[in-house]
Amino acid sequence: MRLLEERDSDGTTLFNRLKKPAKGPTWSHFKNLAKRLEWVDELGDTSVWMESVATGKITDFAGEADTADASELRDYAPIKQIALIACLTHKARMRVRDDLATMFCKRVATKIKKAKEELEEIRFAEREIVEALIGNYRTVLKNIDADGPAQKAVQKAAAMTAKVVRALEGLDDEAPVDEVSQRLDGKVSPAVLAMAKALVVQVGGLGAVTKAVEGLGGFAGQYKQIEKVSAHHGNFWEVLLYGQIDPDRAVMFDLAEKLEFTETSEDRRVLDALAHTMRHRHARGEYITAFDEEGKEVDISFATQNWRKAVIDKARSGQFVRKHFEAMVFTALAEELRTGDVAVVGSEEYADWPKQLLDWEVVKEKLGSYLVEVGLCEEGETAAFDAVSFRRQLEDKLTAAAAAADAGYPDNEGLVIDPETGIPSLKPHRSEGQRSSARRLEQEVKARMPERSLMGVVARTAYWVDWWQRFGPASGNEPKLDDPFGRYVITTFVKGTNMGPYEAARHIPGVSGHELAYTANRHFSIVLLNEAIADLVNAHARLDISQAWGDGTTVAADGTHMDTYLDNLLAETSVWYGKPGGIAYHHISDTYVALFTHFIPCGVWEAVYIIEGLLKNSSEVKPTTVHADTQGQSQPVFALAHLLGFDLMPRIRNWKGLTFYRPSKTTEYVHIDALFGEAGKNAIDWDLIESQFRHLMKVALFVREGAISLSTLLKRLRSGSRKNATYTAFREVGRVVRTVQLLRYLSDTPLRRRVTAATNKVEAFNGFSQWLGFGNRGVIADNDPVEQEKAMKFNALLTNAVIFHNALDIAEIVRQLLEEGWEIEPEDLAQISPYLTEHINRFGEYSAHELGIQAEEYDPRLDVDFTVLRGDAPTSESYSPAA
Repeated sequence: MRLLEERDSDGTTLFNRLKKPAKGPTWSHFKNLAKRLEWVDELGDTSVWMESVATGKITDFAGEADTADASELRDYAPIKQIALIACLTHKARMRVRDDLATMFCKRVATKIKKAKEELEEIRFAEREIVEALIGNYRTVLKNIDADGPAQKAVQKAAAMTAKVVRALEGLDDEAPVDEVSQRLDGKVSPAVLAMAKALVVQVGGLGAVTKAVEGLGGFAGQYKQIEKVSAHHGNFWEVLLYGQIDPDRAVMFDLAEKLEFTETSEDRRVLDALAHTMRHRHARGEYITAFDEEGKEVDISFATQNWRKAVIDKARSGQFVRKHFEAMVFTALAEELRTGDVAVVGSEEYADWPKQLLDWEVVKEKLGSYLVEVGLCEEGETAAFDAVSFRRQLEDKLTAAAAAADAGYPDNEGLVIDPETGIPSLKPHRSEGQRSSARRLEQEVKARMPERSLMGVVARTAYWVDWWQRFGPASGNEPKLDDPFGRYVITTFVKGTNMGPYEAARHIPGVSGHELAYTANRHFSIVLLNEAIADLVNAHARLDISQAWGDGTTVAADGTHMDTYLDNLLAETSVWYGKPGGIAYHHISDTYVALFTHFIPCGVWEAVYIIEGLLKNSSEVKPTTVHADTQGQSQPVFALAHLLGFDLMPRIRNWKGLTFYRPSKTTEYVHIDALFGEAGKNAIDWDLIESQFRHLMKVALFVREGAISLSTLLKRLRSGSRKNATYTAFREVGRVVRTVQLLRYLSDTPLRRRVTAATNKVEAFNGFSQWLGFGNRGVIADNDPVEQEKAMKFNALLTNAVIFHNALDIAEIVRQLLEEGWEIEPEDLAQISPYLTEHINRFGEYSAHELGIQAEEYDPRLDVDFTVLRGDAPTSESYSPAA
């Protein structure tokens, strides 16, 4: 095929160009990506090719093609070769649209940020600008005041004109020529010359003013300074945005022309405004007409008051200020893409997903089993569960939670509600610290932990759990490895520690950098890494000692910053850390192991990934309760968690600004009424929830079946679009569920301790996993988002292997201590973390000799009764951090 044979300018095949990921959102990359769209579309209409092919099959084939290079694909059978490349091309066409839309949104966001920064700079420089304007205005006044040249010229011109006027006084329009001549002593030309001279003098006077303005930087410069001061006084960054967007103007217009946009609701105002600005894209004047081709005024009611103020010039009726109009439209388009109110035809992430929802008749057939599966109703109750039942269920939850919180408030010594503001405050819990018996046991365990090498840990867990069997070549056409066990163990060690393959080869005898890189690329995929991670999670769950830490029903989600290079579309500069990178987002079981790991951009709202990790978790450990940090408070996230059968309970740190919702406008409470704000306000719209029942169920099933990424859905629901029923429905359900959870959090002290304990575990995991990922100073060197995700998976696999091995070592030491006569309380074991590091050797020459040592069978049993722990979990402060 042509893609496998033809070469690009850099010597690589066109097939390789097809796989290249998008780079950072710079102007040149934006421009190149727009050109890439043209090239990919020229390859053919792949939507026609894939018309009857299952989405999952397309993804699998595209993934296999993506891991291969041109020389390897040439060895495939022609039919499979064509199938793989066709699927990859289809995905590439969708991906380039997604990348362009993402880059466009990021570029606009960057420009807005710069406009706001410029506004801040103006604030700092305001005094200087105002003083300059005052000085400039004084110069202009000097030219036009009583003693100025302009005023003198006007007076002289007026005197000269008056002489002519007096001479012609009394003449009407039809006076004969003879009479005119008589009035002017028979000389007309002197009067005409006098008039001309007067006009020249007057023009000269105006010229003096103009010359003065030009000497101060010109009219445009003066207007710009005045606009800056105006922007400052009105917090008016919008008028500064066009100056930032102007360099991107041509590329943005090209993007709007090449991508096909469609509205996802009945509101077309932004797309109509985009069409209007497209019609005037070649205009260079200050103004464009405010009327469309049919003579109707373009509707800009979607814009904020500031934008309308910038776009409409009251002195120019029926016209828009062109530059501000363009900046406003591009800003609105980026916002609509981000919220999902505008979709990109042919894309994946920005697709019009509501149109892909199943018909209600199909949903009805699946609904009964789904409702039981997620716990919304019991077996046998599904037939009667409808919109009214759903509404009543939520009403009962909110009513009961509020009544319990109100009744318990007098005895709730840890809670104080400000009667004026309604803001609650919780008294800090005083840590009881680690039990002395637990501290003694932990010291003994640490002293007895056998010295381990990381390579040995990986090798023994591979023998025991067989997780290495998950890996293999993507295609059956590839030759098998001579020693797959050894190669996979070494590769996992190298990639898990974040060492580069060529750097690692310098420290590991018998392997080359090329071998390691080839194995990691061709034999390890994200899907296979997830399966291997799940194998370790399952093995860990079968250890008796894991019961000391939890029963697997609870998980905590949180992220930690990872350094990366900036030359890709995912990497951004972190607001918190002030440096480039991404977020390793982990879902950590109450038994300490990682159930799932994502790699996400710094600029992305982490809450959209809270539930998705649970849906993608393929292990036997199925938690139903998920804890997160404060960012997990979004109403749509709460709604989806409820509909998908998860109990979302985040740790709340800042109560200011949180709204509690009443069951009805007339509901009042004796003790906690101030929480709900003004009487009669903040009431749930139950009719809306009932009316949107079918839509809510459609979306929930859509997500549950994997037809849409939950993170994609939540990104569209994050900003609160008011245009479609999806947001309003999820917002209203989310208000109910979040209010219930907030009331529970305020009322239940042991619950708060459990939430803190869970979130402390995930924070400790972040430190432990980074301690293991020491290579390249912790910087993820690859710019390909897929490889960055794989890097996180490798690290999670390595970390889980060490946790599993540490758990076995701790259990063996406990058995020794029991034989020596120690009395070991399960509560003490619960306070010992498996994130132990002192006994692990990370550095030096990494010997592969342990790969050939057959590991003895391990014993998962431990003669300790952990059932006593299920009554109340240990407090958060009792967990010891990674050593």
